[in-house]
Amino acid sequence: MVGLIDLVQTLTTPHPLDRYLELVSPALTARELRAEVTHVSHAVPGSVTLTLRASRQWRGHAAGQYVQIGVSINGVRHTRCYSPIDPESRGDRYIQLTVKAHPGGLVSNYLHEHAKPGMVVDLAPASGVFALPEPRPEKVLLVSGGSGITPVLSMLRTLDAEDYAGQVTFLHYARQPEMVPHRAELTAIATRRPNFRVEYRYPVEPGTVVNGETSTGSGFFDYDELERVAPWFADAQTFVCGPPPLMRAVQTIFDAEGLQDRVHSEEFTLTTVPADPAEATGTVTFSGSAVAAENTGAPLLEQAEAVGLTPEYGCRMGICFSCTATKVSGCTRNLRTGELDADPDKQIQICVNTAVGDVDIAL
Repeated sequence: MVGLIDLVQTLTTPHPLDRYLELVSPALTARELRAEVTHVSHAVPGSVTLTLRASRQWRGHAAGQYVQIGVSINGVRHTRCYSPIDPESRGDRYIQLTVKAHPGGLVSNYLHEHAKPGMVVDLAPASGVFALPEPRPEKVLLVSGGSGITPVLSMLRTLDAEDYAGQVTFLHYARQPEMVPHRAELTAIATRRPNFRVEYRYPVEPGTVVNGETSTGSGFFDYDELERVAPWFADAQTFVCGPPPLMRAVQTIFDAEGLQDRVHSEEFTLTTVPADPAEATGTVTFSGSAVAAENTGAPLLEQAEAVGLTPEYGCRMGICFSCTATKVSGCTRNLRTGELDADPDKQIQICVNTAVGDVDIAL
């Protein structure tokens, strides 16, 4: 079959076979992985749950992994990463994603407002090391906050589907009860399985007026909370996904307890090493476009856009590798790690690298 596809691909040159197949149906492909939206739900305010049917190239996902979804908005392709909420699968072509419409989130708001059955999106194979290990641990603690619920929900649903006999605690932080996605299912799982414990917390900032009284603050993650929900946490494997403050709070406690190897985290926000614009020097040259500008210290992607270029990009946080370009010469600094790189003719991700002095990028 592969040989036949290669032959047809040759005959359809210069355009790939999939360009012709999509004229018949956008979801019909020979090589490229795509998915069709089959169902859309807005059960939770500010979020949308999409059911997708992937093309035959889909090979499933491990609980906790993420996929890249690509959509075209105003003629420009954008890619973002979302975690399936389904139980771990190896063959089922249906995938569920719950997407929170973040303020200023281009793709999340587009999906929230415009996704409907029949819509076709680009899809990449599942990726990421944030996943339930094999064999399963004897005790599992799942901690999430906000939209970080999605990968750990997949883990919980996987353990439920496998009739997991160990101890599980699922602790989720949300602004209010109605903001918890799939709460009815979580309740049903906890009711059905006595070894599964599901807890919710709704943090209140100090000074907030609640029921006519000024709160001193409650509902935040700390050591006492950890002891309450999972006193056996030192013997468990812990998986956490959520806002940076929650991630840091969990990591700090586990570090203090010497349990760094027992906590695993996933986040889709970009944590950068700050760049001081006042210290930026040199000129950034985009030699492929014969454009040059004074270095501002911003990510090279942003500097390219500032001079009118439109390089391809996806996640803008160093995950999807859509914005990879060749650094012809000069030194760059990785904004996530602070690492310097002066090797010439090297592929770099321009969304998470900035210039250190004169740099030439082949864009």
